[in-house]
Amino acid sequence: MQDLPPGEVFATAGVVAELRKYGDQRIRYWEDMLMISSPTPAALASVRKAAASTGDDARLSPTDSEVLALALDLGAVLLTDDYSIQNLAKVMGVQYRGVGLKGIKEVIRWKYRCTGCRREWDENHPDCPVCGSPLRSSRSRK
Repeated sequence: MQDLPPGEVFATAGVVAELRKYGDQRIRYWEDMLMISSPTPAALASVRKAAASTGDDARLSPTDSEVLALALDLGAVLLTDDYSIQNLAKVMGVQYRGVGLKGIKEVIRWKYRCTGCRREWDENHPDCPVCGSPLRSSRSRK
């Protein structure tokens, strides 16, 4: 079991809900020590804007965005093994640390390629604006 770092440890309600949902046993030990907080709307908007610029918007859950926004609000070090969160944290200048895995080595930008007509888009769409087929994310070659 990974110990919590010394000092105050913040999480969003969504993090606690996910730990419970997936039966993560760490919540039994950590819950009383966690300070539950929510990010400001301004921080959430900053995260959404940055995620759209890197293409991580399709990879982040609402809870992921809240966690990153809260770290931005607090100026706190973000503890995460999620590479999409780390990618966006690096772009936004938010300090992060991996918990059980090594962190990312470089920032990745994503493009979206149509599975039908093969056109590429810089931003994610529900489906291809040209032919209506699903889009798949891939690393940008820029």
